[in-house]
Amino acid sequence: MPLPVVDTRPLFRPLSRDIAGVIRSLTPEDWMRPTVAGAWRIRDVVAHLIDTALRRLSFHRDGRRPPGRPPSTESDLIALINELNASWVRAADRLSARVLADLYAYASAELCAFVETLEPHGDAVFAVSWAGEARSAQWLDVGREFTEVWHHGAQIRDAIGAGPFPDPAWLHAVLEIAMHVLPHAYRDVTPRPGAAVAVDVTGAAGGAWTLVPAAAGGWDAEPGRRPTATTTVTIADDDAWRVLFNAISVDDASARMRIEGDAALARPLLRARAVIV
Repeated sequence: MPLPVVDTRPLFRPLSRDIAGVIRSLTPEDWMRPTVAGAWRIRDVVAHLIDTALRRLSFHRDGRRPPGRPPSTESDLIALINELNASWVRAADRLSARVLADLYAYASAELCAFVETLEPHGDAVFAVSWAGEARSAQWLDVGREFTEVWHHGAQIRDAIGAGPFPDPAWLHAVLEIAMHVLPHAYRDVTPRPGAAVAVDVTGAAGGAWTLVPAAAGGWDAEPGRRPTATTTVTIADDDAWRVLFNAISVDDASARMRIEGDAALARPLLRARAVIV
C-alpha cells in the first residue's frame, strides 16, 4: 500500500496564525537568541520564513522566474538556494522587529490564501527533490511547503522555550510528508528478500511507517508497521522532526533512537533529511 495523499492546505492558516502570534510576543532579547538553524538567530529564521513565502507567491502564483540560470544539477540547486537564503537574511538584518513581524503576517496570510486555491492532484511546479522525484503531485509540493513553515516555526518556539505547537496534528502531517524521503534515503542500500525497516514514532503526533523492497528494485514506503520487520526504529515525535530537519546531530539522533533487529539497516535513517539544505 503506497503512502497516502496528505492534504495540508487546511493546516496552513492555523499554523501561520500561531507562528505570527509567537513572533508578535518576542522580546528584544528573544529576537537575538540563537536557534538550531546553524548560525541563524530568531530574527534570521523569521526573515527566512518571510522570504520563502514571498518566493512561493512570486515564483508559483505570479510566474516570476527565479534569478539566474535554471539549475541543471542537484549541486547547482543547492548553491542557488543557499545564495537566495543568505542574500535575503543579510538584507533583512537592517529591518526592525516590528517590520519583520508585519511582513510575516502579510506574507503568511497571502501564502495561506494561495495554497487553498491549489488542486492537490495537479502537477507540481516544483518537484520534491529530497524525495528523489523529478516530477511531483501538487499535494506533495504543498506538503513540502507546509513542512518548511512548520519546522522553522518549531525552531523559533524551541529557541524561546515555548514548547511544542498546540496541535499535534500539524506535526503528524509534517511526519507523513517527510516519510516520502525514506526510499530516496535508502537508494544506495540493496534490499535483501524479506527485509523491512519499520519506523515507529511515539507521542501525540506519532505514527508508523515501513520501508519494504520495491517490485522494480529499490525501496517503497508504506503506512503502518509490519510486525515481521527485520529492523524496527522507535523514536519520539519531538526527536523525529529534529532528525529529519537538520535540528540534531547524527550522534544525538542515534542516542535517541531505539533500534531492534539489524542495526545496519537503521543507519541510512540517521542521515535522512526532508530538506534540500
